[in-house]
Amino acid sequence: MESIRELYKSGHGPSSSHTMGPQKAASLFKSRNPNAIKYRVTLYGSLAATGKGHLTDYAILSTLAPTQTDIVWKPVTFLPSHPNGMDFEALDNEDKQLSKWRVYSVGGGTIREDADLFNPPLSVYTLNSMRSILSWCENEDRTFYQYVEMCEGAEIWDYLKEIWAIMQFSISNGLEHEGILPGSLKLARKATEYFTKATNLKLVSSELGLLYAYALAVSEENASGNIVVTAPTCGSCGVLPGTMKFMQDRYYISDTRIIEAIATAGLIGNLVKKNASISGAEVGCQGEIGVACAMTSGAVAQLLGGTVAQIEYAAEMGLEHHLGLTCDPIEGYVQIPCIERNAIGAARSIECATYALLSNGKHRIPFDSVVKTMNITGCDLPSSYRETSTGGLAKEWSAILGL
Repeated sequence: MESIRELYKSGHGPSSSHTMGPQKAASLFKSRNPNAIKYRVTLYGSLAATGKGHLTDYAILSTLAPTQTDIVWKPVTFLPSHPNGMDFEALDNEDKQLSKWRVYSVGGGTIREDADLFNPPLSVYTLNSMRSILSWCENEDRTFYQYVEMCEGAEIWDYLKEIWAIMQFSISNGLEHEGILPGSLKLARKATEYFTKATNLKLVSSELGLLYAYALAVSEENASGNIVVTAPTCGSCGVLPGTMKFMQDRYYISDTRIIEAIATAGLIGNLVKKNASISGAEVGCQGEIGVACAMTSGAVAQLLGGTVAQIEYAAEMGLEHHLGLTCDPIEGYVQIPCIERNAIGAARSIECATYALLSNGKHRIPFDSVVKTMNITGCDLPSSYRETSTGGLAKEWSAILGL
């Protein structure tokens, strides 16, 4: 299992797989072919189907500029290795191909070539299942975040401090910005309104309002193409930071404890990334919001004093109760239903943690089994429910508009 540095990445939204990954690929191809007269980029499957709403073309064109670049969209052509495939071509002044590179954006801003898709990445962790890590923690009387430090080294804390700082930056920016989000949906930002109302409400309504406001702030920054942290993806980037900010404010928790919780959350997300997928194009939104909720549920349980067994239980529930969640963004924008799902996912993470803390941590279905089930369920979902915007809410929206 690779480093959680590969899970937590900062960059421009709105999509880790559709924006950050293609941008990274374009930058790498440009460095390899700096003398090309022209570039041609062919996008396949999910990348082509929802690429315009995810700003894929903007990310590629701005990276390859000022060289002329043609983008070819092939939304109904799915490459066999992964639904997010791209072909980059470097051309001379007669459009003769000088170089060609096929690459895939596999989620979380990570890109892979055909040869790398089925080869394990550089391993940092010796244990690759929740069962084995949980057993180690219980036998050694250690915590999940201590296992992270043992595998990553003490320098991981400096990296996570930077990640937490960027998460807080996204929240503060999101609470300041108002107006309409980019795109044809003309969706209004709500974070500032929710924050203002929440500060004037009482008890439960006030607390939920603040939690929603923080999660919305990050999600709306992502939808605007601003800087966010993948947690585990851009589309689900509001759940963890929004909840951590809420927990810190509500319970006066130190940055050190928050960062330790983020480390535990990263370990949980890494297990799903290793043993299933965090790509909406592969497994639907259960791999994005579902995994974000699992990560955050475990982090909250830890912050509230949960045992490693209770933390595992919280994470298991966070993912289990998102099984089958489809990815069908309206018009391809990471806005509807994505933004609201971040706010509701944040609230659900606290519910899962609370439920687990009221138990002794024992339960029937282990986390690893839910991860396996999620992967199987994702493979069973038709492509119309895996980030292509051809089914579900996206299809219904087209019907509403009479398209």
